[in-house]
Amino acid sequence: MTALEPSDARITGLPAGGVAGGILGREHRALSFGIITVVLLIAFEATAVGTAMPVAARELDGVSRYAFAFSAYFTTSLFGMVVAGQWADRRGPLGALAVGMSAFAAGLLLSGTALNMWTFIAGRAVQGLGGGLVIVALYVVVGRAYPGRLQPTIMAAFAAGWVVPSVVGPLLAGTVTEQLGWRWVFIGIPVLVVFPLALALPATRRMAAGPADPSAPVAPFDRRRIRLALGVSIGAGLLQYAGQELRWLSLIPGAVGAALLVPAVAGRRGLLPRGTWRAARGLPSVVLLRGFAAGSFIAAESFVPLMLVSQRGLTPTMAGLSLAVGGATWALGSYVQSRPRLEAYRERLMVAGMVLVALAIAAAPSVLVAAVPVWVVGVAWGVGCFGMGVVIASTSVLLLKLSPPQEAGANSAALQISDGLSNVLLLAAGGAAFAALGGGEPGAHAGAFAAVFLPMGAVALAGAWVAGRVRESG
Repeated sequence: MTALEPSDARITGLPAGGVAGGILGREHRALSFGIITVVLLIAFEATAVGTAMPVAARELDGVSRYAFAFSAYFTTSLFGMVVAGQWADRRGPLGALAVGMSAFAAGLLLSGTALNMWTFIAGRAVQGLGGGLVIVALYVVVGRAYPGRLQPTIMAAFAAGWVVPSVVGPLLAGTVTEQLGWRWVFIGIPVLVVFPLALALPATRRMAAGPADPSAPVAPFDRRRIRLALGVSIGAGLLQYAGQELRWLSLIPGAVGAALLVPAVAGRRGLLPRGTWRAARGLPSVVLLRGFAAGSFIAAESFVPLMLVSQRGLTPTMAGLSLAVGGATWALGSYVQSRPRLEAYRERLMVAGMVLVALAIAAAPSVLVAAVPVWVVGVAWGVGCFGMGVVIASTSVLLLKLSPPQEAGANSAALQISDGLSNVLLLAAGGAAFAALGGGEPGAHAGAFAAVFLPMGAVALAGAWVAGRVRESG
C-alpha cells in the first residue's frame, strides 16, 4: 500500500471493507446530505452576493474599493483555515464547522446592515473567517469519514451542489436587489444556516468527531503556526490596501505587509509545504496549482458582473445569469475527474483544464467591443468552469491521497491558504490596475477591465505547467 492508496480502515476507523455502498449508502447517507447542504448554502451565497455586489458598491459610494469587498473575505479566511486545520487535527472538525457557519451568518448580517463601504467590507471579513473554518473542516470530514474510493465522488457531489445555486442564485438575488434592495440579499441568507447545521453537525459528531488518533494525548495548538497565520492575514490585507490606494505613502504598509507575508508562506518553516514555490513534484505542486487556478479565475470572475453592468448596460440579474451556465459545467468537469477509468490520466486532465481556464479568462473582455454579443461571456465562462471543475476537484482528491490522517487538517489548510492567498494577491493586483486606469470613475475606460483579465489569463496558463508536476516522481 502506498501513500496514494490509503486504506478504508485508516481513514474511517472502520474495518477495511466494512463500508458498503456509495456516498448515499446507509453508512454515509446522513453525513453526505448534511455536508452537501452546507456546500449548497456556500454556493448560493457566492452566486447571490456576486450579483448584488455592484449595486451595493455603488450605493455605498465604494466602487473604487470594489476589490476590497472580495479580498477582505479571502484575507480573514486565511487565518480561519490555519486555526481550523489545528482544531480539526487535535479535537476533530465538529467545533470548527459549527463556529465557522455561525461566523459566516454573522458576517452576512453585518454587511447587510452596513451604512458605509468600510463597514460592508468588515462584514465580509467576518464572513471570511467563518468560511475559512468551514472549508477546512469539510475537507477533514471527507478525509476521515469516506474511504479513498469514495472521495472523488463526494468531491464531485460538492461541485454538483453549485449547479442549482448558479442558476437560481443570480435570478433570485437580482430580483430581490431590483425589487427590495441589495441589503435583503445579505440579510436573508443567514436564515438558511439553520437547516444545514441541523443535518451536518449530528452526522459529523457520529462519524468524524474527536482527534485523528484517539489514543494519543491531545497536543496543544501550535502557537507558531497561529502567529504565522495572523501574519499572513495582516500582511495580505496591508498589501491589498497599498495596491488600492496608489500613493507614495502606501509603500509603507506595502513593505510591512510583504515583511509579514513572505516568511509566513515562503520560509523554511512556513505554512505551505517545502518546495511549493519551486513547484516540487507531488504535494507542493498540488498546493501551488490550487493557488494558480483559484486566484486567476476568482480575480477575473469578480469583475465580470461589474463589467457587464457598467460597460454593456445589463441589469444585475442579467449580469449574474450570464455566468449561470458555469455551475453546470463546473459540476460536469468535477464528474469527469471522478471517473475511475480516467484516474491514470488525471495529470493530463488537469493540464487541459488549466488551458481551458486561461482561454476563458482571455476571451471574457472581448465583450468590451460593442460588436461582440454579450452571450460570449456566458459561453467562455462555461468552458472555463469546466476546466475549473476538473482542476479544483482533482487537487482536493490528490491532497487527501497524499496526506496521512494526522496531517489531513494541516495539509488541507495549506491547500486552502494557497487558494485564499492567491485570491487576495491577484485581486489586489487586479484592483490596483483597475483603480489606476480609472475603473472606479463614472464612464470608466474599457482598458481598466482588460488590465484585470489579460494578466489573469497569463497566470492561468502558467498553471498548466504546474499541473504537469502534481504526480510524485517514480
